[in-house]
Amino acid sequence: MPTLATVHWVDGLQFEAISQEGYQFTIDGKRETGVGPMDLLLFGLAGCTAVDVVIILKKQRQPVQGVTVKVRGERATEHPKVFTKIHIEYLVTGDLDPKKVERAIQLSEEKFCSASAMLRKTAEITHSYQILPSTTNPV
Repeated sequence: MPTLATVHWVDGLQFEAISQEGYQFTIDGKRETGVGPMDLLLFGLAGCTAVDVVIILKKQRQPVQGVTVKVRGERATEHPKVFTKIHIEYLVTGDLDPKKVERAIQLSEEKFCSASAMLRKTAEITHSYQILPSTTNPV
């Protein structure tokens, strides 16, 4: 099924984004009143892989209590300034088997996450992870 994303110019470099479901948010080229367009790509990657990891860990019957994903990207200096390096840091909370966490991340990055598959065409993607005790709340 095709996906529709619409942006309407508001003022300056500010745009109102609307998803096909009607969700709205602000995109701002200056990053003063909203998220920058390239940041949205990293948010998309973080969200895509986080969803996968939660689903896979639950299917593995792992007692996952929390997942935080931090993504850092480096861009080329020349236009179109694509991402050339991306590091994904996973903070996974619960009494989890490290091998199953690593497998969930690997499956997400190599098989399921569409955002990862697209960004991998221009960027070297690496990852790291930490398993936090169930009482820890990552920030």
